[in-house]
Amino acid sequence: MSDEKIVVGISQGDINGIGLEVIIKAFLDPAMLEICTPVLFSSQKTVSFHRKALGIEDFSFNPIKDFSEINHKRANLITVYEEDVTIELGQQTTIGGTYALKSLEAAAYALAQGKVHVLVTAPINKENIQSVEFKFPGHTEYLEEKFGNGNSLMFLVSDTLRVAVTTGHIPVTQVAQALSIDKIGNKLKALNKSLIQDFEIRKPKIAVLGLNPHAGDNGVIGSEEQNIIIPAIDKAKEEGMLVYGPYPADGFFGNGTYKNFDAVLAMYHDQGLIPFKTISFNSGVNFTAGLPVVRTSPDHGTAYDIAGKGIASEESFRRAIYTAIDIYKVRKSFEKLNANPLKINPIKRER
Repeated sequence: MSDEKIVVGISQGDINGIGLEVIIKAFLDPAMLEICTPVLFSSQKTVSFHRKALGIEDFSFNPIKDFSEINHKRANLITVYEEDVTIELGQQTTIGGTYALKSLEAAAYALAQGKVHVLVTAPINKENIQSVEFKFPGHTEYLEEKFGNGNSLMFLVSDTLRVAVTTGHIPVTQVAQALSIDKIGNKLKALNKSLIQDFEIRKPKIAVLGLNPHAGDNGVIGSEEQNIIIPAIDKAKEEGMLVYGPYPADGFFGNGTYKNFDAVLAMYHDQGLIPFKTISFNSGVNFTAGLPVVRTSPDHGTAYDIAGKGIASEESFRRAIYTAIDIYKVRKSFEKLNANPLKINPIKRER
């Protein structure tokens, strides 16, 4: 790989969604090729279909069969499959999930082999991608199994707000029982470590949200704060972390308290993602913290309702690339200052 530019591996996501649209639009800007070398895992036929649907004629990927053929002045495309694929823009189909997975598997394998420096994933549909090979609620859990040690973290970041979640893609009815002192403590450790090694924040301040309305009102509205969340916060403080809370989630975001912290730990998915997307939509990035590899994605989904219409914003995808590059560089600098750099565990090609 080039010593001058970071090679960014890109999985195509659901071929019926807006993933390939935002990917193509992002690299229409020549300035993007000055900061990275992109490698898309897809097929020429699939990309050509999307280019024609969008009416984009003045852009093409450089097709390669091997990483030795990479052109560092072009956006590259490595062919994952050759066959014709039925693309139905805006539709949730089994085919869409099948080829999203083919791309993701190839990209993850290349990341594990060191062929690409970072991974940026376009949106998948969490239902149609389910298969024998993929039995995960989303990218985070899939990559955790491939590269992690059981403590990855869904971390949404933007210029104005950083929010991580304690529990990820699980039903709301299971959230309370999924919480424990150790679980919250482990997420706080992962979050604190990421803020230091990935964002260059020497002594990060972390806010923790309560689970219940009004953060439980001292046990009047639920006991999770008293029995689980507060003990977890106290333990983190004893370990030297600057952790505060629990804060009622509504007022915390409504009155701007979040601006006083480097990051926020929410108890469940929507508690963290609703305010994050309200404040940072189209400028936010989903980062999987706690892994020895760097993976980011835009903070939106497949957006079937606007697929193929040419109106999807590429801003979040572009920022996902910027963020991946920045984190990679910061982490490498951090590793040089420490005796035990992160190591990537090799994964096996499954298909």
